[in-house]
Amino acid sequence: MTSAPVLRTVLVGAAPLSPADVVAVARRGAEIEIAGSALEKVAASRALVDRLADDPHPHYGISTGFGALATKFIPLERRMQLQASLIRSHASGTGAEVEREVVRALQLLRLQTLATGHTGVRPIVVETYAAMLNAGITPIVREYGSLGCSGDLAPLAHVALAAMGEGRVRDAAGVEMDAAQALAAASIAPLELREKEGLALINGTDGMLGMLLLALHDLGILLDTADLSAALSVESQLGTDAVFAADLQLLRPQVGQAESAANLRAFLADSPMVASHRGPEDGRVQDAYSLRCSPQVHGAARDTMAHAALIAGRELAAAVDNPVLTDDGRVESNGNFHGAPVAYVLDFLAIAVADVASVSERRTDRALDPARSHGLPPFLAHEVGVDSGLMIAQYAAAGIVSELKRLAVPASVDSIPSSAMQEDHVSMGWAAARKLRRAIDGLSRVLAVEVVTGCRALDLRAPLQPGPVTSAVRALVRTEVEGPGPDRFLSPDIEAVTALVISGALARTALAAATKE
Repeated sequence: MTSAPVLRTVLVGAAPLSPADVVAVARRGAEIEIAGSALEKVAASRALVDRLADDPHPHYGISTGFGALATKFIPLERRMQLQASLIRSHASGTGAEVEREVVRALQLLRLQTLATGHTGVRPIVVETYAAMLNAGITPIVREYGSLGCSGDLAPLAHVALAAMGEGRVRDAAGVEMDAAQALAAASIAPLELREKEGLALINGTDGMLGMLLLALHDLGILLDTADLSAALSVESQLGTDAVFAADLQLLRPQVGQAESAANLRAFLADSPMVASHRGPEDGRVQDAYSLRCSPQVHGAARDTMAHAALIAGRELAAAVDNPVLTDDGRVESNGNFHGAPVAYVLDFLAIAVADVASVSERRTDRALDPARSHGLPPFLAHEVGVDSGLMIAQYAAAGIVSELKRLAVPASVDSIPSSAMQEDHVSMGWAAARKLRRAIDGLSRVLAVEVVTGCRALDLRAPLQPGPVTSAVRALVRTEVEGPGPDRFLSPDIEAVTALVISGALARTALAAATKE
C-alpha cells in the first residue's frame, strides 16, 4: 500500500520511533537524522567492547562463536573474519523478494536499536545504515529464512551483507545492482565489521515488527472503510439504523464497538432511503446478523488492533540484541530476541481480518439474492437472464474469504528446533507477519467488492435517494466505475475501487462528509 512522497526528517536515537516515523521512512522516503547524543552513547558502549576484546576470557559475540558454537574461543586475529563469515552464512534467504517498504522498515528499526548504545557497535555502523536509507539503497531480502527467534536472522543478514558491499540491492530507482556499485554511487564506504558488530546487526525482531506497524497503519484505514461498506449495505438493502443507537451500544461498553457504531450512525445520517421504511408499515422485526451486528464484529477487530498497537509500542521502545550492553557496563546474554510477543498479535490480527472480510462478503451476498435483498434484481443485473451482474464478483470475494480463513491459522503455535537444539523453541513471527500482509490485501479486495455492490444497489433504488455521506462516496466511486447497465468487463472496476480502498480515499471521503453534517 503506497502513499505520495512527503518531505520529512525522522530523528533516530533521541527517543523511540513512533509508528508514523516507521511508515514515513518505509513508504515515503523520509530522511534519517541521527541524534548527536545517540552517537555519543554508541561510542561509549563501543569502548567497553574494545576493552573486552582484549580479555583472554571469552565473551559471547565478542570473542566466541555463535549459537551452538558459543563455547569456541576465537583468537583476536580471526575476529573480523568471524563477523564477516557470520553475515555471509546467515544471508541465506530464499524465495521471492520481500517488498521494499518491509526492508526499509526492518533496516530503520535495526538502526534504532543500534543507536541506543546497547549493542556495542561503532558509530560508523549507525551512520552507514542511515546513509543507505537516505540514499534509497534497498538490499534484496528473500521471503524465507527467518524463524522469528534469535532475531529475523536471514533478512537482517541480507541488509548487513549489503552494508559490507556484498550481495545485491536495488537503488532508489528500483534498479537491481551489486551492493558495492550502489554504495560507491552514493559515496558510502563498505563496512568492515569488528567484534560484536555482525551479531548486533542481525539479532532483532525488526522484520516482524516492521510488518506489524505497516499492517496496523493499513488496518486503521480498512476498518473505517468496513464501517462505510456496511453502511452502504444497510442503506441499499433497506435495513435499519436504529440498532446502532448510542444508548444501545452503552449497554455493552466495548470501546471498538462504540466507535464503529458511531461511524455507522454518521454515515447513515439524514438518509431518505433509511427514512423511507422507518414507520410501522415495515413489518420486519430485525435485520440479519451481517447487517445488525456489523459494529460488534468491526469493533472487536478495532479492540484487537488496539491491543496489537500496545505491544508494538512496547517493542518500539526496546533495544533487542544478544548479548546486550547494560547501562552499568555489563555485557549480558538474554532472550529478548524471541519474537513471541509480536508473533502472537500478528496472528491475532489475522483472525480479526478474516472475520471482518467474512461478514463483508455475507452482506454482499445478501444484496445479490432477490429472496433477501428486499426488491433488488437478482445479482443486480441489468437484464436478468441475459446479464449476470455482480454474480462472479461475489465468487471472488468468497474465494478470498476462504483463503483468509486459512491464513488465520496461527503461525506462532509452531516451532521447529534449530542450531543443534540450542535454539529449541522459536516464534515463527516472520511467517505470521508475511501471512498478515497477504490477509490485509485480501480484506481490501473484499471490501472493494462490497462497495461496488452497495453503490450499484443504491442506484437501483431510484427514485429513493441515499444520505449525504453515502452519496459523496458513490460520487467518488463513479469517477472510476460506471453505474448499472449491461454486463461489462468487471475486473478493472474491482481493481479501481480496491485502489480507492487501499489509498484511504473512500474512508476519507466518508469521514469528511460526515463531519460536514
